[in-house]
Amino acid sequence: MNRLVIRLLLSLFLASCGHKDNSAAFDELLSQPPYAGITDSIKKEPGRDELYFNRAILLNKNNLPEPSLADFRKAWSLNKKEQYAYGISTILLEKRPDSAILFLNQSVKELPESFLLQLNLARAYDAQNKTDDALKVVSEIVKTHPEQLNALLLKADLLDKKGDLAAAVETLEKAYGLAPYNADLNHNLGFKYAQTKNAKTVAFCDTMIKKDQAGLHAEPYYFKGVYYSNINDKAKALSFFDQAIQHDYNFLDAHMEKGQLLFEQKKLEEAAKSFSLASTISPSYADAYYWTGRCQEAAGNKEEARLNYQRAYGLDKTLTEAKEAADRLK
Repeated sequence: MNRLVIRLLLSLFLASCGHKDNSAAFDELLSQPPYAGITDSIKKEPGRDELYFNRAILLNKNNLPEPSLADFRKAWSLNKKEQYAYGISTILLEKRPDSAILFLNQSVKELPESFLLQLNLARAYDAQNKTDDALKVVSEIVKTHPEQLNALLLKADLLDKKGDLAAAVETLEKAYGLAPYNADLNHNLGFKYAQTKNAKTVAFCDTMIKKDQAGLHAEPYYFKGVYYSNINDKAKALSFFDQAIQHDYNFLDAHMEKGQLLFEQKKLEEAAKSFSLASTISPSYADAYYWTGRCQEAAGNKEEARLNYQRAYGLDKTLTEAKEAADRLK
């Protein structure tokens, strides 16, 4: 490693640790291509905020967030433009959401009409698990900008976190009215319908299937399976889980849901096969081994069950029921 690279890495490290938060920490980097031209212009006209902004964009594009942040901050100090504050907050949000909250609360006072800054503030609160604060901010955005799709989607996620699924569904429906062909939105709403036993589930999933002319998506069939399982129509649920698997053999959740239904029906061999397929698809998925263990224990194969419980807990230390089950079979 040559001396120049070492010095550049050292300067980046020092800046990231907070020793410096301005472009002086990155002088050697900024004197090299592709930044040298903008740097020369800055030396000639240090009061031009747009030059720092342009260099910040280039640095960020090249995955150099710390010097980019320094340039965004310099541009902001010279001129309180929304794009400068947005650049600062987006970088802070990535790794320092607490700092993002502090900065955004100040910048929103400077630019109270900026819903982009307000949206980043809500995201920063969410990243800090301050769900109520995030929901308060995003609700204000939706009130003044009811057509703002990203705000609606974030609000739905926050409502979901609070366990208010009915309000989350209502918010997603508003978002769907704005972007009916957004696949992620369709899937989110379809799953929420199924979770809440909403009678709209089947018709909505049929609409998704019609939109998917190439037949690429297994999700609508899975959502139907979840819906029918939730309303206790197990036969239809199994049928739709099978259809989801036919469309996407690697659909892990469909294998797991199918296995759990079969387990409830005491079809232990078939259930174990579903869980075994799930562990083949995702060998590090702890739940698959846990449920395989449950099938084996119910069938009287206690030693095999204990090994699978141990394997499950080894993969996921939060799966305490697996440890308890393994200890019980010692």
